[in-house]
Amino acid sequence: MLLTISTTARPATDLGFLLHKHPDRVQKFGQSFGTATVFYPEAGERRCTAALLLDVDPVALARSRGKGSPDFSLSQYVNDRPYAASSLLAVALADVFRTARAGRCAARPELPGTPLPLEIGLPALPCRGGPELAGRLFEPLGWRVSAQAVPLDEGFPEWGDSRYVRLSLSGTVRLADALNHLYVLLPVLDDTKHYWIAPDEVDKLIRAGEGWLREHPERGLISRRYLGRRWVLTRTALARLAELGDEPEERLEPAVSEEAAVGETAADEMAAAIAQDVPDGARNDVPSNGDAPEGGPADVRDGAAEPKARPLAVQRREAVLRTLEELGAASVIDLGCGQGALVGALLATPRFARVAGMDVSAMALTIAARKLRLERMPDGKRARLTLFQGALTYTDKRLSGYDAAVLMEVVEHVDPPRLAALERVVFGHARPEHVIVTTPNIEYNVRYEFLTGLRHPDHRFEWTRAEFAGWAARVAAEHGYRVVLRPVGEEDPEVGPPTQMGVFTRDQRS
Repeated sequence: MLLTISTTARPATDLGFLLHKHPDRVQKFGQSFGTATVFYPEAGERRCTAALLLDVDPVALARSRGKGSPDFSLSQYVNDRPYAASSLLAVALADVFRTARAGRCAARPELPGTPLPLEIGLPALPCRGGPELAGRLFEPLGWRVSAQAVPLDEGFPEWGDSRYVRLSLSGTVRLADALNHLYVLLPVLDDTKHYWIAPDEVDKLIRAGEGWLREHPERGLISRRYLGRRWVLTRTALARLAELGDEPEERLEPAVSEEAAVGETAADEMAAAIAQDVPDGARNDVPSNGDAPEGGPADVRDGAAEPKARPLAVQRREAVLRTLEELGAASVIDLGCGQGALVGALLATPRFARVAGMDVSAMALTIAARKLRLERMPDGKRARLTLFQGALTYTDKRLSGYDAAVLMEVVEHVDPPRLAALERVVFGHARPEHVIVTTPNIEYNVRYEFLTGLRHPDHRFEWTRAEFAGWAARVAAEHGYRVVLRPVGEEDPEVGPPTQMGVFTRDQRS
């Protein structure tokens, strides 16, 4: 199986620096299932192409027992794995280009952060869903996609097309992002893996999807297929993404009919998931701490189904709304509004006569406008809403004039040296009567079974309860506010709540 990566950015041979593979050498890398070879069919000033050729040993593959094959028992001996791009190629790519995927280049440190004109070719790729699915997965990431179905037999066109496509991608993308796109999406298109899918695959998916998976319109499909349709792992991944993006898990999962064209049904999928992942008499392994997703198998005891816990993102938003109502706020600005979940909830409550959402990401605002159905919003509701792009570290007169400002899961995304600027902008210049701040409680992270490190790769820090209390007290004292701390989510007797909230009220004398 073959993968080619080409660029025309001059000097094109800089591709060798990024991939950490010299254009004048042919390098071989042993894999448990064969040999990966990296070479350069062309390497010039104007154009350079790197090729990854994976030579699969069918005997070694058979010895792996074919656990990832969706077919029958003979599939470990008779299959397309040695020839078609699949999870085998994704694993080899991850191994051979490990440093490039991480975006590191000691020799030329400026190169990894620079988007390059890239062309990627895959001559034989299993694609369950056809060329149209390849477009749905790659185009939202900025790629121009050419996917041509391979006929079953060119001599017999009436037989129709096979499940393979010839895939070509072109676009101006960082090389690290391109490699991570391929690492995740190759097995997603194939819809199977050659190895057993363990719980640590959730972490691999979250890491490789950093910066793009959370906002991908097909993230539910991607998560489900990447994790082998294992319901528990898929739900865990979607819960993690929802927590990171402050969006309810049920909105992250696509409708069950999204793959109806390729013969899937919700009943078949759920039955297979339950049979595979939920032992008799046992509950699924999603944390039961208020951050568990909705819609899973009920915990049945004595014939009665216990209520399912609501996602933490929903509990957090409800806590903010309750607090705003208690404070009597009539105008609210959501600072770092993301995809507009809180803004939508505010608009749905008539008491909030004026609602604004600000975010640094233009893409997030575009998605928010789409989810809020801005183009079809009634005139009365539309008149109450303002959406705009901005940064919380720069003074902006548009932030002023609101009864309350909300920073919901925002401060932890700011580099610590820039927190002082955020404090000045929000508490010193905008100076709303009330400010609500929510942020993760890092002490609670031990309760997430599959979580290692911080809750999101973009978090610059996460505070303990004592650290958050100290920060809140200092900011309130410096800017003339009083602050009350509240828990959000079910409190753990040892590590506290999953989210902590500070409610700041301006001292009328200041």
